[in-house]
Amino acid sequence: MKVNSISENFYKNKLLLKGLEFASKNGALFAAGTSLTLSTFIRPLSIIAAPKTDKENKKIACVKSIASSGATYLMVVAASLPVAKGVKNIDKNVAKYLKPETIKNLGQGNIPITKAKEYQFATQLFKLGVGFFIAAPKSIITCKLMPPILNFLNKKNNNEKNKTQNDLTFKSKNNLNPISKGIAAILNNSKLQKFAQKHKDSNLPMHILALSDALSTGTFIQQINKNDKIRENRKKVVSYNAGIATGLSILWGYCIDTILQKPTEKFIKKLCEANKDSPKLHKYIEGTKVAKASLILGFIYYGIIPFISTFLAERVTPQKGATNKVAT
Repeated sequence: MKVNSISENFYKNKLLLKGLEFASKNGALFAAGTSLTLSTFIRPLSIIAAPKTDKENKKIACVKSIASSGATYLMVVAASLPVAKGVKNIDKNVAKYLKPETIKNLGQGNIPITKAKEYQFATQLFKLGVGFFIAAPKSIITCKLMPPILNFLNKKNNNEKNKTQNDLTFKSKNNLNPISKGIAAILNNSKLQKFAQKHKDSNLPMHILALSDALSTGTFIQQINKNDKIRENRKKVVSYNAGIATGLSILWGYCIDTILQKPTEKFIKKLCEANKDSPKLHKYIEGTKVAKASLILGFIYYGIIPFISTFLAERVTPQKGATNKVAT
């Protein structure tokens, strides 16, 4: 009885349910927040622990991690909030924004459309897709941020002034309706509806996060090789580091995701049993899938991979000497 009671309390834990609900409502921001937390604390420790690796390369890897996650989080906050609010507005006024045939195609009989897999899949394309669309510009900003941060760490006064965009608040409520209408117009497209019907049971969160990471890394490598403030030999180390890290994290991420499929199903089953009367149960289930993908890729990318990629990147790149430093 005590074991059952403890288990039930866990699945009814307010912090857990709030986290799952948040992951459902704004998956891109949940993933960005996870990345920011892990990159600030876990990844630097993993990089520092890499054996027989040049300290300067470790420093660059740490800076890239923090700059990347910081830039991602700020951009996701700016981009995801209006999208999440736009979808939420449609959730509350389905008949107002969606055509009758859309409601029929994305619904499941008599249950509310917001609980249907087709509708959840279609709306997650927007909520998670934010991360994919900012992947390229985020990498460009990350590359631009690296030299100033390295200068600061090296304690070299170059008097460079960096401009930071602080106002990320969307104050006007007029932004909500046009965004909602724009999202609804795409949801009303029959091709999207067929796509959602066909792929409603696919692992959408994992696919979008993996594609976002791949695009982000590709853009970052391109930008780092164009950056004239970083030495050529260091560029190669950073590029190899990023490529190895992303490639291994995606590969291992899918493997671990497959291994955890049955445990996740058991988790969702117990979650449903403990919260069967909750009107937000469908949000908790949807949030579980988003949180699972974010945490798997996050822990691999920021906890395990940095140790390996930092070590390997230096060994696949010819070093010309220990005196090479980052240009400032």
